[in-house]
Amino acid sequence: MKKLAKIAFCIVFALLVSSSVFAEAVAETAKAPEKAEFTVNVTIPNDFEGELNGRLLFVIDESIPRSGKVFSNIDVTGCPVFGKTVFGLKAGDVITMTASDPDIYGYPMQLSEIPAGEYAVQALFVVYTQFNRADGVTLWGMEEHGGGGSVTNNPYNYYTEAIMAEVNDEATIELTLSNMIELGYELEEGQVDHQGNPKSNYDCVVFDKIKSDCLSEFWGTDVYIGLNILLPVNYDPSKQYPVLYYQGHWVGSSAPCSYGRNAAFTEYWNSGDAPEMIIMTTRDANMYYDNMYWVNSANMGPCGDAFINEVIPYMEETYGGIPETWARLVAGGSNGGWESMALQCFYPDVFGGAWVFCPDGMSFHAYQIVDLYKASNGFYVDQGWMQCELPSARSTDGTPRWTIAQENHWETALSGGPATSLGCWSGWEAVYGPVGEDGYPQRVWDPVTGDINKDTVAYWQEHFDILYYLENNWSEVGPKLVGKLHLRGGEMDNYYLNLSQYLVEDFLEKTTEPYYDGYSVHFFGMGHTSNMTNIELLDEATEHMIKYGPANAAEILGVSAN
Repeated sequence: MKKLAKIAFCIVFALLVSSSVFAEAVAETAKAPEKAEFTVNVTIPNDFEGELNGRLLFVIDESIPRSGKVFSNIDVTGCPVFGKTVFGLKAGDVITMTASDPDIYGYPMQLSEIPAGEYAVQALFVVYTQFNRADGVTLWGMEEHGGGGSVTNNPYNYYTEAIMAEVNDEATIELTLSNMIELGYELEEGQVDHQGNPKSNYDCVVFDKIKSDCLSEFWGTDVYIGLNILLPVNYDPSKQYPVLYYQGHWVGSSAPCSYGRNAAFTEYWNSGDAPEMIIMTTRDANMYYDNMYWVNSANMGPCGDAFINEVIPYMEETYGGIPETWARLVAGGSNGGWESMALQCFYPDVFGGAWVFCPDGMSFHAYQIVDLYKASNGFYVDQGWMQCELPSARSTDGTPRWTIAQENHWETALSGGPATSLGCWSGWEAVYGPVGEDGYPQRVWDPVTGDINKDTVAYWQEHFDILYYLENNWSEVGPKLVGKLHLRGGEMDNYYLNLSQYLVEDFLEKTTEPYYDGYSVHFFGMGHTSNMTNIELLDEATEHMIKYGPANAAEILGVSAN
């Protein structure tokens, strides 16, 4: 019995010892560090003053460019970019980006998917401003300081030095936001940086700017509209002139119609053969895109009111624009083409003619290549056993450049989800859409999956589908548009915008009571173009004003009435 008791004691003792060893092993395992992962630490300098809010973008590329700015290659076909939105940062704070962080979104890959290797790396911080709008919405976005709606050019955004660094599953990269994109010039007394302050090198070119009262009230802060103005070379302040309002993307310090840069047009304008008229285009970047589209919008504000009731009266009172319909023309290409069409159709009593070049989708049956009314997804066509990804851009030979999904994923990396990427797709959602529950534009489709929101589509149709508007209001608006619509575009438009033009053209050519009496032409094998020089545009616009203007229109324009 004693022997058995001794054996039992030994067994119990052994079990207790092994349990203790196991417990210690478990404890040691719990204390062991987690598996290392790729990490980027971006430090706010100790001498930084105030609070920093915005979107941190981390980029990689094969090499450091001469400019030292790897981030200058941020583009849908450019360098990989990874973004994280942060708020309330102070001096000395560190922003950490890790491969497992769910708040980080990248394009064309995620942080964990970067192939191991040595890369040029850099971080760019897009500074956000809080806007407290008149409609009660509070939201954050990049305030315009003359950068033209570009995160890589906007003054006061911060960036780190670019370095070559190893990237792998266990690497940690340390960067500091020690640099800032400078304004580049000293503000003169009374100047503000909003929309920039270009200086003219020519007597006939004027860079002006007005404060918009209605947009300032909407945004809860001062909003300006920049005006790039080309005056006749023999401009007489005591005379009045027709005005061509040319629409387009951010023009910066460029004069209208490339005066001073295009030799042929400059010679034409200076020769005395050009019509005596004023040409004006705007600098109107905002937190959503590089222009305002000049229609009243739930997200952008009363941009249409600003153009019609502030910009045009200013041009007429300050520079002598003739305050009559026949003497106000609009023209533009791409987004400027859509603007020109929208301004002419929605304000037919204001404008006397529109030249609409390769415009953005005038019907949402052709939102580029997507029929928003019929499709359930904007990125893919469901073919049963497979999905076919839809292209967003192509060469004129038909070769795809990138897809709609890729472009939307790239914009998502820049903005993090809300339609604030300052890209085309987000810009359209800001213009056309209602305000979402979070205060930002309600998405027309999920920016990651492409699933279409039919409630948003219905709103778009009622407010900004130009073809739908014409079809349902032709008896009223048609008589005011006779002879005013001139549409031009390439049959191989690089962004499939010819599809929308076909639909609008089909309607216009069938109009009766009245017939629209304009034209819509396509150019075989050509891409995103009007196939029209600025000289040809002005010659055609001159003939139009002589035909539809007063008897002395040719005299006013300083040309012969042939």
